[in-house]
Formats: sequence, C-alpha cells, structure tokens
Amino acid sequence: MAQQQITQGVIEAIVTNEERAAAQFPVPVLQCLQIKTLEAKGATTGGPERYRIILSDIRHYVQCMLATQANHVVHDGLLQRGCIVRMKKYQHQTIKGKSILVILDLDVISSLGILDKIGEPAPITPPETKGPEAQTTTMGGAGFYGVKSEQTQESKTQVQKQLSSRTGGGSDRHGASTICPIEALSPYAHKWTIKARVTSKSDIKTWHKASGDGKLFSVNFLDESGEIRATGFNEQVDQFYDLLQEGQVYYISSPCKVNLAKKQFSNLPNDYELTFERDTVIEKAEDQSSVPQVRFNFVNIQELSDVEKDATVDVIGVLKQVDEVTSITSKTTQKPYDKRELTLVDDTGFSVRVTIWGKTATEFDAPPESIVAFKGTRVSDFGGRSLSLLSSGTMAIDPDIPDAHRLKGWYDSSGRNNAFQTHNNLSSVGAATGRTDDTKTVAQVKEENLGFDQPTYFTLKATIVYIWQENFAYPACRSEGCNKKVTDMGDGTWRCEKCNINHDRPQYRYIMSINVNDHTSQLRLNCFDDAARVVMNGKTADELMEMKEQESPSRLAAEFEAANCRKLVFRCRAKLDTYNDQQRVRYQVMSVAPLDYKAEAHKLADLIKQMSV
Repeated sequence: MAQQQITQGVIEAIVTNEERAAAQFPVPVLQCLQIKTLEAKGATTGGPERYRIILSDIRHYVQCMLATQANHVVHDGLLQRGCIVRMKKYQHQTIKGKSILVILDLDVISSLGILDKIGEPAPITPPETKGPEAQTTTMGGAGFYGVKSEQTQESKTQVQKQLSSRTGGGSDRHGASTICPIEALSPYAHKWTIKARVTSKSDIKTWHKASGDGKLFSVNFLDESGEIRATGFNEQVDQFYDLLQEGQVYYISSPCKVNLAKKQFSNLPNDYELTFERDTVIEKAEDQSSVPQVRFNFVNIQELSDVEKDATVDVIGVLKQVDEVTSITSKTTQKPYDKRELTLVDDTGFSVRVTIWGKTATEFDAPPESIVAFKGTRVSDFGGRSLSLLSSGTMAIDPDIPDAHRLKGWYDSSGRNNAFQTHNNLSSVGAATGRTDDTKTVAQVKEENLGFDQPTYFTLKATIVYIWQENFAYPACRSEGCNKKVTDMGDGTWRCEKCNINHDRPQYRYIMSINVNDHTSQLRLNCFDDAARVVMNGKTADELMEMKEQESPSRLAAEFEAANCRKLVFRCRAKLDTYNDQQRVRYQVMSVAPLDYKAEAHKLADLIKQMSV
C-alpha cells in the first residue's frame, strides 16, 4: 500500500530538472529515513532548531534541510523515522557537488503509520558530478554537507555551463542563476542569488577611533524560507544605502560574505548573516508580490512571564496608553537618548510597557486603541516584565494581518472596559524556572507552609479587610529607575546618595501592608508601589501624601475606606525572612487585578457539570 503511494523516481527527476519535475510530480510522496538536529559550530544559542532529514523515493535518497517554518511537524511529533510524507513545497540546491533539498512545507500521512525502510535506495548525485570521481554522501555522514572535499576545476566548469544553459522565467530564476532560499545560505554555499524583501533598514551609523573613521548600515531580508541580516561598511554604504528601500524586493547575488551571526546586534532567528562586498550585485525585482511581507512570531502578553530575561520576542497588542517623550543620559557614553513608553494590552487580560527610542519615539503619532505590532523587542525583568524595541527591530501600526483583526474585534466588543493585570514586580527567578501559580485559599497557604523551603508563588482570591495607614509610603528618588529612599536635607531639598543628586521634592512610593480574608482564614500581605496603586483605585502615593500634608484627614480616610472591602486577585510570593533574629514567612504581592466575575462564573459552571456527570 505505502510502496504504491511513493512517487518513485521523483528525486532523480528533481535533481535533473527541477521545473520539469514540479510539473510532472506536483506533490511527491516520499519516505522519511532519518531525522537529526543540526548543530552549527560556533553558533550562539537561542535561535530555532534546525533539522536535517533524509527522504527516499525507494530508488534514491536525498539529504534535506527542514525550513524553520516547517519545524512544527517535528515539534508536534508527526515526523518520525519511517513515516510517509507529502513534499508540498521545496527548493533544490547543489552545494559542494551535493544535491540538497530545502523543505519549505510538507505533510505527514499519518494513516500509513511508521514503516521499516522500503527498498534499498541509493544516494543521489547531481548529473554534472556523476562519474568515477563523484563523491557520495553516506546516510551516516559527519555533517549536513557530508565529507568536505574540493571540486575539481572541470566539475566547476560543468556546473557553470549547466547553469548558463538553463532558461525559463518565474520567481525561481534570475539571469543564469538559480534562486537560493535564505534558509540554505551558509559559509559553504557559493555563487548564489536570493530574492528577498527588505523588512527594515537602519540609519547610517558612524564611529571614530584612533585607527580611523568608519560608517555602516544594516538591513533585514525576508523570503518564504526565512530571514537574514546584511551589513554594509564604508564604500558599501555609499553603494547600497539609497538603493535598498524598506518594503521593496531585490535580487542579491554573491560575492557576499556569509558569516556566523552576531546575536547581540540582530533579532532574527538565523545562525548566519551577510556582509556586502564591493562586487556584490543588488537589483530591484520587477515582481514585487511573490515575496511575503514581514513575518511575526508573536508571544502573547501573558506568556511574557515565562520568557527569559534578554530574550528577543515579537508582540502585538492594543495601544492603551502613550506617554510623553522623555530624555535620559547614558551612564557609559554620557549621550542623551529620547524615549517614550507605550502600554499594550491583549485578550489574555495582561498589559505590558514597551519602550521605543530615538526617532521612533519622537515621531510616534499612533492614537490610543490602535493595533501595534513589534518585531524584535528585548525582554527586561526591571520591575517585572517590560519590553524595549531594539535598534534592529520594527514596528507596524494597524497591520493587515489576522492577529491584528482578531484583537481589534475583541477590543471593540468587550476589551475596552476590561481591567488588565501587569507583570510588574514579577520575579525573574520564578519565570526562569517555569513555575506556575496555583490558586490557593488562605488556609492552604498556611497549612502547606508555602515559602519555608524556597520562594513559592501562588494566586489568592481574597477581600481586603484592613489597610495599615501608618507609614504607607516613603520618599523616593525621582531619577529614572532608581526608587531609593531620599533624605530630607532641611534646606528644602531631598538627597539621593546612590545618584548623588539633590531633588527639590521626592516622589512618594507605596510600601503598604494589608490584611485580606477569604472563606477560610486571614493573611497579611505586603504591597509595593504598582500593586498598592491598584489597591488604592489608581491613586498614587504622591496624591495621598499631599492629602496628609495638607491636613485633610477626612479626604485621606475616605480614600482608604473606598479601597477597603474589595475582592481582588492577588499574585503573591511567599518567602522566608529574618526580622529581629526571628524567621517568618513574608507574603509579597507581585501583581493585583480585579476579579473577573464572568470567568469565575464559567469556572463554577464547569465544576458543576463535572460533578453532575
């Protein structure tokens, strides 16, 4: 049954004439003989996994590289050794005298199950290298490209003659060269041409050193198989900067260096990057529609708590708040930088702060309630979870993509009036270790001795029954990101020893204790500024201290009274602490959100259904 379905002879047909094979066998069926994870030497961690697979048509087998966009068949456990697959989209490449297929899309025929190897397939070799001197790659070869060897001048000439004799249009030919997918680029590939869209272009950056001056710029290229960053230096800045425009499609042909990617400068999931050379050829493509637009790999805002610090992610959300542009001075370079903070929300019920910089910050003019998509933001654990747009990142306002339409529909129908949780003060340790927050009752928190052995995170649904009004706030430094306590100097100024600055007034921040109750017991919780602000219905510590200093006890008491007896959802950390030589567990509130009664009602309804079954 399986043997009859396999498209026998298709591998030789692809290697001989890919266009003719595509017409004759539009969706070939093959058997997977091997799956291995590729390990690029010297590549930094954090990028997507790369897989080498070997496919057979019974007569021949060929080594293939699975494009990252097709990795899901491995991650979902569908692609296994011995299974039968439909190869829906692929590109054929000849590299170092070896035939390689880059698989862009394939399906696993699960109904046929896992089979033993069918037949005795032989290795396939490109026609121009067949003969006594042809090198074959064994299925147990040392690497993706097999054993390294040098092509003879004769074989190189044969390859060039074959390429120059090929004709035909379409999106996979440019002059005499076969279009190479970005996924197939590596330091081992030579004489290639890619067809790709410029998704972002940096400003020209200059440097001045004792050894001399210089300048550079970078662009991100995208095709159906993946993305790659390219950089031009000095003369190549003059040569290519004005030519390359964001959103346009170009042919880029070697010579062009392919090096290991410097991950600190790039947000793209590629182990390699390009460097333009003097003889690099770049031409604008007549067909601008065959290459996809920007590709996003979105993480929803709630999932940011599980993302490691300094990771690079794409995020999309509804623009809830736009702050004014502020300027900060770098401690290392002493240069001023403009910044603006945006607040995004999505349908997970969470919000996050996104910082944008420089010209992007000063020229930002999107109105609140716009849909904003960010590609290339760095995750920070300062104050919990926040994002910062990288210089290599991009931003799209109201993009025409399904995720944007879904969020717009949700926000217009119900999201506009929702209350949102934040990641403020979320412990990066808890996120990095992948802990999940179990919902507990107060009695369970005490009975299970949470926090005695190690810091433990939990969620509590409880009602505020008492707010400690003595020393509910402290005077803090007004410098960005400091928050240290300042000292009243008695001359109308407040001094921060850390920043070595005197301020004309402090910024008061909450340091509040509250008692909460549920149906089982009572617990004392400690709240810092962000959490306490939610408890106090959005009132800042500055506002309450102003009431206290103006001797308005009735107004101050009314604010505390309004905050009392509210039922909220508290995300907490239990941790053993030592005070006056005595150990005790302190319960720190990490975030607070109003109770979603609709969601709670659905949970109760599900429980009732389960009990009635």
